[in-house]
Amino acid sequence: MQQKEEKYIFGVVKVGDKGQIVIPKEARKVYNIKPGDALLLLGDKNGMALVKTEIFQSAIDEIMEGGAK
Repeated sequence: MQQKEEKYIFGVVKVGDKGQIVIPKEARKVYNIKPGDALLLLGDKNGMALVKTEIFQSAIDEIMEGGAK
C-alpha cells in the first residue's frame, strides 16, 4: 500500500465470475469496513468509487426531517 496525503493505492483486484470483487484487507482496515456494511457504488465516465452509506446518513436524515415539516 502506498500513502500520500491520505490517498492510497491498495493494489489490483479482479472481478470474479459473479461480478464480485474482494476489498483488500488493508483497505477494509483503513476504512473500517466490516462484513454486512452497506456500500454505495458511485461512478462517472472515468471510473467508480465505493462509499460507506453511513457517510450520507446525516444528509438523508436532514432531507427526511425537512420533508416532514
